[in-house]
Amino acid sequence: MRTGGDAGRTRPIDFLPIAPVISEGTEHHMAESPTPAPPASPAAGRRGPTPKSIAVWSLVALAGAIGWAALALSRGEEVSAAWMLAAALGSYAIAYRFYSRFIANRVLKADKNRATPAERLDNGVDFHPTDRRVLFGHHFAAIAGAGPLVGPVLAAQMGYLPGTIWLVVGVIFAGAVQDMVTLFFSTRRNGRSLGQMARDEIGPVGGIAALVAVFIIMIILLAVLALVIVNALAHSPWGVFSIGMTIPIALFMGVYLRVLRPGKVSEVSFIGVALLLLAIVSGGWVAESSWADFFTLEPGTLVIWMIVYGFLASVLPVWLLLAPRDYLSTFMKVGTIGLLALGVVVALPTLKMPAVTDFASSGSGPVFAGSMFPFVFITIACGALSGFHSLVSSGTTPKMVQKETQIRMIGYGSMLVESFVAIMAMIAACIIDPGLYFAINAPVGVIGDSVQSASQAVANFGFTITPDALARAAADVEEASLLSRTGGAPTFALGMAEIFSAVVGGTAMKAFWYHFAIMFEALFILTTVDAGTRVGRFMLQDMLGNAYKPFREVSWKPGVWFASAVVVGGWGYFLWVGVHDPLGGINQLFPLFGIANQLLAAVALAVCTVLLVKSGRLKWAWVTAVPLAWDVAVTLTASWQKIFSEDVKVGFFAQRDKYQAGIDAGEVLAPAKSMDDMRTVVTNSTVDGVLSALFALLIIVVLVDAGRVCYKAIRDPESVKLHEAPYVESQLVAPASLFATREEKAELAAAGLGPEGGIRKEPAETGSRT
Repeated sequence: MRTGGDAGRTRPIDFLPIAPVISEGTEHHMAESPTPAPPASPAAGRRGPTPKSIAVWSLVALAGAIGWAALALSRGEEVSAAWMLAAALGSYAIAYRFYSRFIANRVLKADKNRATPAERLDNGVDFHPTDRRVLFGHHFAAIAGAGPLVGPVLAAQMGYLPGTIWLVVGVIFAGAVQDMVTLFFSTRRNGRSLGQMARDEIGPVGGIAALVAVFIIMIILLAVLALVIVNALAHSPWGVFSIGMTIPIALFMGVYLRVLRPGKVSEVSFIGVALLLLAIVSGGWVAESSWADFFTLEPGTLVIWMIVYGFLASVLPVWLLLAPRDYLSTFMKVGTIGLLALGVVVALPTLKMPAVTDFASSGSGPVFAGSMFPFVFITIACGALSGFHSLVSSGTTPKMVQKETQIRMIGYGSMLVESFVAIMAMIAACIIDPGLYFAINAPVGVIGDSVQSASQAVANFGFTITPDALARAAADVEEASLLSRTGGAPTFALGMAEIFSAVVGGTAMKAFWYHFAIMFEALFILTTVDAGTRVGRFMLQDMLGNAYKPFREVSWKPGVWFASAVVVGGWGYFLWVGVHDPLGGINQLFPLFGIANQLLAAVALAVCTVLLVKSGRLKWAWVTAVPLAWDVAVTLTASWQKIFSEDVKVGFFAQRDKYQAGIDAGEVLAPAKSMDDMRTVVTNSTVDGVLSALFALLIIVVLVDAGRVCYKAIRDPESVKLHEAPYVESQLVAPASLFATREEKAELAAAGLGPEGGIRKEPAETGSRT
């Protein structure tokens, strides 16, 4: 019962904690055999399709089909980038409307009447029921990092068609499914981390292998993402000022929603976006003012600030900094990508890259070595399927989701949006001249350091660009040179500048849009590091909790501070060494990023498949088992080639042997500049090869043990033990999607609540569920 000033008043739920329905002492108690309540029928109250809806969805499907036909059937002629938009958006719409609903209602049976851990265990620090719109922003910002921006750019080496097909098909049947199902099962288990779910549900052997592999891979991924941010912000006063200002803005938004105007999401969104736009515009002014030197930071200084920020984002209450900052960043991310898509519709640029290049079959591309299978799938990574997402889906998000029915929008929907970001990156890479693309993305050892040598090297690739055109492209964006600006980010920025300048400002504004894009990329990636650090803290606490139970209390202060320090210390060390040593630190482990990320996805899909089988959903296990089989085939093939290939551009040990032979002959080979560098390359190649073998072995252990558990569950269903939290009736009422349906509005009105939702004014009667 509420008393005092709360009596008779609806209590908002955006960032404001509610009274736990069960005591916090049960936060980490898992029922071995939970007593299931009969789920609400997903079809209850659902109306059949109307002629209008049939017509609308038929048109959507037709638009997508025409887009795919235009992309796939063109041979030699130029194709408008707008067809790629049509193909992708039509496919996404059909997938979300039908496939994601099938998974939510038929496979998972998401129950709106079941209390989530955010409601039951709310403590205002980690567990906290968060408005679905804010949580969508947090989740999207946390999962959308460097991958969707740079992976498709690099994969464009094979042509626009292979990467585009995988981005769309992969996200619909693999990436979005993984995110959604992982989020659902973690929510059912009080927000358990992926590694701990593997240990609980698969067993100690496969579980420990998963815990070790997942945590090591997590540290590598965070360090790689942090390095991209440091490289983007170093010597950039505009970027440092604008991104730095998002922190106090986020703190203000958190206090506004919790203290000043609880529940007023629309208000704080308007204020936050206005302040964000002011920060971005002001960044340009600062860069041209006397303050520029103050905000011009060296890489080493940025590393220190990033470590401090990552630690604070991990230990502070989630409503104060992490959730509002991610929500704010999502406006910037989605808004910019949306305007970029609108620019494509207005400017109608053509795709200048061929649909499929010769490098797809030869495997001898200058951007990355290896054949289309498996390396185009490894290179694209996050835009279609990302293991990192499963860590967020079993980290911060399940501790904040209000209703199980919101998991579809947050898990599946946000991944579709990230895939669309990747589609825009593919467009940005493919609308620029192919000769310029390869001059930017090929290493200096391949094209040389002059426009003349680069022009000749590009001609050897089968494309043409003059030295004058290379020099002019750099001058247009006020850069001394664009040669060998590898990594994908500069190419995306250049393509983005091409589209925006075609709509606003022309060539005179191209430099502005280019540097705006560089700053945008840094903002885009930072949200994955702060959320990832907090997720890593949860993961480490779960691991340590197996030996010392207080660590399992994710809000236990000593555990919070210790685990946060270990996680930021881990990725911070590799980052610090990496910015001071071009061949050391995270630079040493960078080649493992793609494979490690996809191996992590294999762990997530394996855990999800086991849980589907153990929970009596065997007939639906194909939903995760099929993408699991594909991912295992891709990643283990890539691992095999990286370990055993005799091609020095592909195999780690082949590269080691080459440089060791150079040392024996007293010869210095590029990119090494001294014998010390040669020895470092030998060490790095050896370490990368050994880690590739270790990761592959650990994943095989997980898969074999998962297969054993599934076989046992099928043969003897009575012996199955689930570690699912006990059922508790929810007292929250909130819409499942961004906008409330007619039925949801009626339910909110019946509960005496406004459109924002909240706690029922009168408790729901037990047993009233159907």
